[in-house]
Amino acid sequence: MEAIDRRAFLASCIAAASSPHFLFAATPGAKPMGAVLSGALPPGPVMDDTLRNGIARHKIPAAVAMVAGPGRILYKGAFGLRESAGPPVTLDSIFRIASMTKAVTTVAALQLVEQGKVSLDEPVALHLAQFKNIQLLAGFDAQGEPILRPAVTAPTLRHLLTHTSGLCYDTWDADMFRYTAKHPIVDNVPGPLIFEPGTRWQYGQGLDWTGRLVEAVSGLTLEDYFQQNICHPLGMTDTTFIFPADKFERLVTNYDRDQSGELQQDERKPPTPPKTFSGGGGLFSTASDYIRFMQMILNQGRGPKGARVLRADTVAQMQINQIGALTAGKMKTKRPDLSSDVDIQPGQTEKWGLGFLINTTAYPGGRSAGSLAWAGLYNTYYWIDPKRALCAVILMQYLPFADKQALSLLSEFEQAIYAPKPS
Repeated sequence: MEAIDRRAFLASCIAAASSPHFLFAATPGAKPMGAVLSGALPPGPVMDDTLRNGIARHKIPAAVAMVAGPGRILYKGAFGLRESAGPPVTLDSIFRIASMTKAVTTVAALQLVEQGKVSLDEPVALHLAQFKNIQLLAGFDAQGEPILRPAVTAPTLRHLLTHTSGLCYDTWDADMFRYTAKHPIVDNVPGPLIFEPGTRWQYGQGLDWTGRLVEAVSGLTLEDYFQQNICHPLGMTDTTFIFPADKFERLVTNYDRDQSGELQQDERKPPTPPKTFSGGGGLFSTASDYIRFMQMILNQGRGPKGARVLRADTVAQMQINQIGALTAGKMKTKRPDLSSDVDIQPGQTEKWGLGFLINTTAYPGGRSAGSLAWAGLYNTYYWIDPKRALCAVILMQYLPFADKQALSLLSEFEQAIYAPKPS
């Protein structure tokens, strides 16, 4: 699989900041659904054309996108088909958002920190017994068997939230990939750690285990915790781990790119209810639900009608570097069927806050330094620019992640939003 220069990813994502032009929401029921720009931009379907023409040019089955400020939706559009021979997607179409779940789990954990029920810097083992005497992978012997030793540093919640715990996904870590080839991951056993906590950034299972910590501390399942403390206060009525049978007609079908480069549709069937809930992925959601979540961040922790989800000082901590001199956002794939290589901002340094990737360098004509972003495995992407008070999301539904065509559409979407005002 071709390595993807993901400058387009954040170059476009971060273009979100320089000179945002306000957009009006689309008229409900229009097909395809979209919006028109205000008089500050060329009239008519500029954004609509970008997405409609983009999915055709890049051969992407469907895309739903939204842009918002702190208090209102600025643009919304839905283009393409729910499945290869199905009806059009709509603004309320439901997507698997995979690792976009991680930011929601982060908010849940930080709520418990605010309540004094857990600390960012205490050992996770105080709440999850599985972390007592956790092992670290020190290498492999001559027969290729793993060499394990006790970790010196106890993983903390801060480590889990910032991908510095040593818990790594085998999709992007060579040592973990080699380990799992002979020793598949056991559901209720963390690790082994690939490095001592705090010494590296490597994308991984930290948020999966954060979800279990939230369950252990709160006494609720992660689904119930999310619904009571995040989804209901924010009006996220379509966000859940348990897909409702009566919403199946709104579910967008997933595709996989085959060896020839063509997208092949997965079998369309109702999702199986999960046996456990993963804080690292697994949510179903809509563009409008996730926009509500991002607007809460823009509003310093407040949701609709002033509902307080997080304190303002907590949101501020989410937006600042939490990994010191380490660099985030560079991942070499070991499973090209799932993901292309990822290099968020080639030649630049990226950081990680609590829940979000942070770009430290502004892009010319793009988003300001300090913007927040991440994505989901099935090519779902979002960004938040607090300095410009703008957020956006674009949802597609296919593998591999960081696919060149998906990133191109993402770039075009963002460039359309922030095109210079015509003279």
